[in-house]
Amino acid sequence: MKNTSNNTISIIIPVFNEQDNIRPLFQRITSVMSDIKIKSFEVVFIDDGSTDKSWEQLTDLYDENPYHTKLIKLRKNFGKSAALNAGFHESCGDIVFTMDADLQDDPEEIPNFLNKLDEGFDLVSGWKQNRKDPLSKTVPSKIFNKITTLISGIKLNDFNCGFKAYKKDVLKFINLYGELHRYIPVLANEYGFKIGEIPVQHHPRAHGSSKYGFERYARGFLDLLTILVTTKYLQRPGHLFGGIGIFFGIFGAISLIYLVILWFLGYRPIGNRPLLLFGIMSAVLSVQLISLGLLAEHINKSRPRDENKLIEKIVCKIQKNDPE
Repeated sequence: MKNTSNNTISIIIPVFNEQDNIRPLFQRITSVMSDIKIKSFEVVFIDDGSTDKSWEQLTDLYDENPYHTKLIKLRKNFGKSAALNAGFHESCGDIVFTMDADLQDDPEEIPNFLNKLDEGFDLVSGWKQNRKDPLSKTVPSKIFNKITTLISGIKLNDFNCGFKAYKKDVLKFINLYGELHRYIPVLANEYGFKIGEIPVQHHPRAHGSSKYGFERYARGFLDLLTILVTTKYLQRPGHLFGGIGIFFGIFGAISLIYLVILWFLGYRPIGNRPLLLFGIMSAVLSVQLISLGLLAEHINKSRPRDENKLIEKIVCKIQKNDPE
C-alpha cells in the first residue's frame, strides 16, 4: 500500500439481530488492522433496532475496546440505508468502509480495497464473484444488477455488495433513505467521483438468518426510478416531465388528426369511437405534464432538508470511542 497507512479508517457495520457474529467479526477486523500496521481506526456499529442480545454484545465490546469502537443505537429498525447514513454522519475516518455484520464479508479483503483506492479511485465496490447464497437470492440479484447497469450506465458487476470503501469526500454528497444504499456508486458517479470494483471472498452465513426477502427487489426497483430522476434529471426536471408530456401529446395529436380526416371523408360518426377519448385524454395529460415540468423547474432550487435533524430523530444513543 502506498498512501493509506497514515490514514484514519472507519469501518461502518449495521447490525440487526447478529448477536453471535459481532465479536468474531470485530476480532477479525482488529487482526487485519494489526497485520497491515494501521493503528488509527474505529469500528462503528449501528444497532438498527435489534430484538436479540446484539446491543448487550456491543456494549460489552465497547467496554473492552473503547478506543477502537463506536456504538450507535437507533430507536427502531429503520433499515440499512438509515443505519449507514447515521454511521456516515458519526464516522471520523479519512477512509470509510461499509461491511455487513453476518460474517459473509471477509475483513482480509481490506488491504485489497486500500490498494485499489491508492490507484486513484474514490469509491471501490466489492464483487461477490463466487457468492455463497441460495439461487433464490443470486438469480434475482444478477437480474437486478443487469437492469441497474443498463439504466445507470455504470458498469459494475455487483451493486448489492455491502462491502465498499470510500474516501471521506464521497460521503459529503451521499444522502441515503429507502433502499438507496444499493445505488451509492450511482450517486457518487453523478458527482464525478471515480468508481472501481474488486472481486471479494464471500462466505456462507454461519449464524443467524437473512433479513431480506424478495420484496426488497420491488422496493429497490422503485428506488432505482428515484435515482434516475434525482441524478439524470435533478437539474432539469422539465426535460423529464416535458419529454413524457410531448410523447403523449404526439400520440394524442395523431389520434385526433386521424379522426378529423375520417370525418371529412364521410366516415361518421366519430363521437362514439374510443380513439377519440384516448386522443383527448392524451392531449390533456400532455398539457398537465409539461406544466408540471415548468413548475418543477421553478422549485428546483428549494432548500435542502437538514440532515442533522434527520439523524437526531432516529438515533437513540451514541457511545463514542475515547482517545487514549
